[in-house]
Amino acid sequence: MTESRLLTLRDHIRWAVSRFHAEGLFFGHGTDNAWDDARQLLLGALHLPWEMADAYLDCRLEDDERDYLRELLRKRIEERVPTAYLLGEAWFCDLPFVVDERVLVPRSPIAELIRQRFAPWLAAEPARILDLCTGSGCIGIACAHEFPRAEVVLADLSFDALEVANVNIERHELGERVYTVQGDGFAGLPGQRFDLIVSNPPYVDAEDFADMPAEYQHEPELGLACGDDGLDLVRRMLAEAADHLAEQGTLIVEVGNSQVHVEALYPEVDFTWLEFRHGGHGVFLLSAKQCREHQALFRSRVS
Repeated sequence: MTESRLLTLRDHIRWAVSRFHAEGLFFGHGTDNAWDDARQLLLGALHLPWEMADAYLDCRLEDDERDYLRELLRKRIEERVPTAYLLGEAWFCDLPFVVDERVLVPRSPIAELIRQRFAPWLAAEPARILDLCTGSGCIGIACAHEFPRAEVVLADLSFDALEVANVNIERHELGERVYTVQGDGFAGLPGQRFDLIVSNPPYVDAEDFADMPAEYQHEPELGLACGDDGLDLVRRMLAEAADHLAEQGTLIVEVGNSQVHVEALYPEVDFTWLEFRHGGHGVFLLSAKQCREHQALFRSRVS
C-alpha cells in the first residue's frame, strides 16, 4: 500500500475493494460484497456511523489512523480474518453484539423471524424462551428485546462462548431476565420447559466443512461441524425436545444445507420449512404436539 497516495477514507475504501476482489476474499459474515465489507471495516475501525454523509469520506486521515487501517486490511486480506472479528462487533436484528473467535459471527436468517415476532407461528406471546447453542447470545437477546416480558435462557456447551454471551447480556442490560446455562444440548436444563425453543446449532456436514472458505477457519469448529451429515446434535435435540416444550410450545431449528439430510432421515415427519424474504434457508418448525407424536421415532434415530 502506498501511504503517500492513500490519504482519505475514500482512498482506503477504494483500494480495499480492489484488493478484496483481486485476492478472492469471501463475504458471508454480515456482508455479501466487497464494497460493504470494506466500508463496514474501515468506518467501524474509526468509530464512524455507517450512514455517515459521503462528503466526510474525503477528509484526510491522521498518520496513526492510516497505520491502524493498513494493519486491519492486511489481516483481512492476508489472514482472511472476518471483519466482525477485526472490529470485535457484529450486528444482528439491528442490535450490536460483542464477538470474537470464541463464537460464530451472527448471520442467521432467524433474525427475520425475530423481527416478525415469529408471526404467525406462535399460539401466544412466549413467557419462557430458550436459545439453544447460543454462541454470542444474539438470538436469545434479540428475542428478549422483542418480547420484553419473557424470561430467556441462553444455553451452550462452550464455556468460552458463554463468557461472550454474558458480556452481551450485560451490554444490553438484560441481566434481570436473561441468563446463561452451560451444558451439552438440554443437559443443563433438567425439568425446564419453554414456550419457544430457538436453535442455530452446529449443522455443517463433513463435505461442506472441508470446502468452506478460509474465513471460516477463524470460527470455532465446535460451532460449525457436527458429524458426517451435520445432524449429530440435531438428532439428540429432536429426541428430547418434547420433554422441554410447554403444551403449546414451538421448536425452531436452523440446519442450513443439511436440510436434505433432515428430510432423508425423517421422511415420516411433516416439518414446516420456513421461507425468508431476505435470504436464507434450511430452518424448520415443529409444534410441541408434533415433537410428542414423533418422539419415539426421533429417539430411534439417535446414533
